[in-house]
Amino acid sequence: MSTQERDDNGNGSLNAYATLLTRPSYLAGALLLAYTLHHHSPTTPLIIMYTPETMSDPAVAALRAEAKYSNTVLYPVEHLRLPVGGGDDSEGGMVAERFIDTWTKLRVFEVLEVEGRKVERLCFLDADMMIFSDPSPYIFSQANDAYLAGGDAKRLVATHICVCNLDGDAWAPASWTKENCAHSYVTSPQGVPEVKAEPSTMAEMNTGTFAFRPSPALASFVLAAFDDTPPRELRRLKFPDQDFLNIVFAGRWRSVSWRVNALKTWRYWHPRMWADDEVTVLHYIVDKPWAARVQTSPSGAKIAGYKGDDGETHGWWWDVFARWEGERRELGEAELLDTTARYVAGVDGKDSEEMRAVGGGAQAFAKKWADGKPVGDVGGDFGQGPHGPILRKPMFGERGHGRVVRGR
Repeated sequence: MSTQERDDNGNGSLNAYATLLTRPSYLAGALLLAYTLHHHSPTTPLIIMYTPETMSDPAVAALRAEAKYSNTVLYPVEHLRLPVGGGDDSEGGMVAERFIDTWTKLRVFEVLEVEGRKVERLCFLDADMMIFSDPSPYIFSQANDAYLAGGDAKRLVATHICVCNLDGDAWAPASWTKENCAHSYVTSPQGVPEVKAEPSTMAEMNTGTFAFRPSPALASFVLAAFDDTPPRELRRLKFPDQDFLNIVFAGRWRSVSWRVNALKTWRYWHPRMWADDEVTVLHYIVDKPWAARVQTSPSGAKIAGYKGDDGETHGWWWDVFARWEGERRELGEAELLDTTARYVAGVDGKDSEEMRAVGGGAQAFAKKWADGKPVGDVGGDFGQGPHGPILRKPMFGERGHGRVVRGR
């Protein structure tokens, strides 16, 4: 294994992963991300950025409890949100209200060291992911390192977006077709699509997973672009952090294997590319597996997801959760388990209000948007927010959305 593929670089610096947690509703996802990453890459730390203002004390205590076993470093950050008022407000363009917190993901570029050690290479992973094998050989490789260090070193590695839109979502632009999807041309699990200028969809990345070499210059490059972009323009972005990073890093990113950001829908949307035993990092987009138990049809098929097609992959999550739960019970972590239980579906199969915004209702809400505007009843019983109608009441344990913090 090359030097770049080891977590310790021999000079006191390290390779690391990072994720972001802004709401207790994602607690179970972050805990199992930490647990599975530690299982497959035990010496590589996971930095959990979290926003103290919107995370409950019990949820933070649960993260600290898990950190004793999962090589996790807690890293408090301030929210990064667009300002409200000043005559610059407009109709939100986001696909769903749950993306309101994703601007804070840009704080990862400010992570230069942890616990007194320089972070040489850093890979961001969304908190709704689970690890099935060591991703480091695909992320911290010599080829990626050479690319990231090239030019002015303001570069990323990531996977392509998927623009198949086989569900016919109304918010998707006309260019989102299977023919314009880079993954449609990958014919085996070993394939990696090229970054191409045309069609433009083949030049766009999914920011569920992305890696870079942290530096003050790179952090300034990203956050200065955020500061300099008018809020009106930023509000028009459907997938805030992803669309923004695609603008900032246009021509500055390299494609890596789908394995490290395997969207669950690819199992049936891209069967030529997908292989169950090749999945390294599974990305549970849209509705989250912990929001509802997997059901079984009369024929014995597993049913999960807002269309019922994700029973197999959601079942994998619940299998790992059961193993984690059993191990923590043996270690006497009753408080950790009690807190986590508030944010996962009960064994009786019933969901809760806390879970509906990350369950099937998330995509149902998204489908009621077209061209950045609400269509019909969006269920907005909870008022109008700065980014469109508010989908839900504040969840159990949330302290609100925190202060609006712009820039550094």
